[in-house]
Amino acid sequence: MILDLTFYQVGFGYLFVVILLVILRARGIKRERILLWATIRMTLQLMLMGYVLIWLFNHPHPLLTLAVVLLMMVFAIYTIFRKYKHDLRQKMKTVIMLTFPLGTIPVLLYFSWIVIRIDPYYDARYIIPITGMIIGNSMTGITLGLHTILQAFKHERDAIEAHLLLGANIGQATKDIANRAFDNAIMPTLNSMLGMGIIFLPGMMTGQILSGVVPTTAIMYQIAIMMGILGSVTITTYLVIRFGTRTYFNHDLQIES
Repeated sequence: MILDLTFYQVGFGYLFVVILLVILRARGIKRERILLWATIRMTLQLMLMGYVLIWLFNHPHPLLTLAVVLLMMVFAIYTIFRKYKHDLRQKMKTVIMLTFPLGTIPVLLYFSWIVIRIDPYYDARYIIPITGMIIGNSMTGITLGLHTILQAFKHERDAIEAHLLLGANIGQATKDIANRAFDNAIMPTLNSMLGMGIIFLPGMMTGQILSGVVPTTAIMYQIAIMMGILGSVTITTYLVIRFGTRTYFNHDLQIES
């Protein structure tokens, strides 16, 4: 039996927002505004998406599904740009805009059409939730990788230039930075994989079980989607790091200011 939640019941969940707000004010941590904005934005976005999904399910069409997928991708890229709006140079933004689709779309198509074998191939009931998980985790991976790269070129510039003076090429001079960035990018996904099933039940699996799906079926879906997430995070972050680090150098192998 599926237990439906009313707005009244969901409202009780906001008690924890109040608790966090009290702690923030008591500790003097200036995060009240972002907490309130995040809570309001999350609520409105999820409610809006719910009604959009209902409409899409009732009006299935491949172009509509494609439009939603592209919109989600655009917002993910915009979120990355917004987080580092004062730190990302135009060349790096171009790399992200090109590599993000290259890392996510092939994984999405492979996962949807070969692993799950969705029929019809544009079924929004499957495509959109899977897209959200793949794009969301890829966005997180890129964000973490970029943080490492930005900090490295800010604080380790002398060491990089020293490697170049000793005859190293760009790949050799930035190898350690790229490895650290990639490691930081994939670590959250690896940690999730380590804890799944024993420490926690992931969201997709929990949602399916709550909706009445047999646990073994939910487990198979979760394993498959985690492989898809791992693949998309791996490919997108590798491409961004691989080509993004080169945007800091000119043709004379000098770090651009």
